[in-house]
Amino acid sequence: MGIFGRSTTTTETAATTATTSAVNPELAALTGDYTIDASHTTIGFTARHAMVTNVKGAFLDFSGSLHLDGTDPSRSTASIDVEMESIDTGNADRDGHLKSADFFKTEEFPTMTFRSTKAEALGGDDYRITGDLSILGTTKPLTIDLEFNGAAKDPFGNERVGFEGKAEILRSEWGLTWNAALETGGVLVSDKIKLTFDISAIRNA
Repeated sequence: MGIFGRSTTTTETAATTATTSAVNPELAALTGDYTIDASHTTIGFTARHAMVTNVKGAFLDFSGSLHLDGTDPSRSTASIDVEMESIDTGNADRDGHLKSADFFKTEEFPTMTFRSTKAEALGGDDYRITGDLSILGTTKPLTIDLEFNGAAKDPFGNERVGFEGKAEILRSEWGLTWNAALETGGVLVSDKIKLTFDISAIRNA
């Protein structure tokens, strides 16, 4: 069941026109505005450390919203705001370093933001959403591959939708360039960062 608009080629145009003339009622029923439920959502990251292991972390304080349009999925949008002081890697000293001027400069740049600009369906429950990611005052495009996990009403009457997503960035492109050389070669922190998203959103009343 698709949420976002499916990209098409010239040869697909006629078939697409025919299929979109009748709206999928299950898809149309999801149309609406949703608020990301931070208590059931994870925004995580993984960095390579000392060339030999992975360090994982997450942001604990964030807010976001989705607009899903089941009758015209290409109009679906997503936005999120992350409080950088909420970074958590399970180590207070490391978290303090990440908040410092060497990395996120959280006093000067307290928030990281994402605003979607395009969404595509890749087939089945797989989707791709592209948007503007802003860190340290620098804005660059970010593409996230998503899997739609479905929709359900929870025991409290909330209508929920769920997505899992992943992306990779080079942190240096956003000005995150601090590093330290290793005696054995290589560097302490990888430039490539893996991002993960496990999102639950509640339909607004």
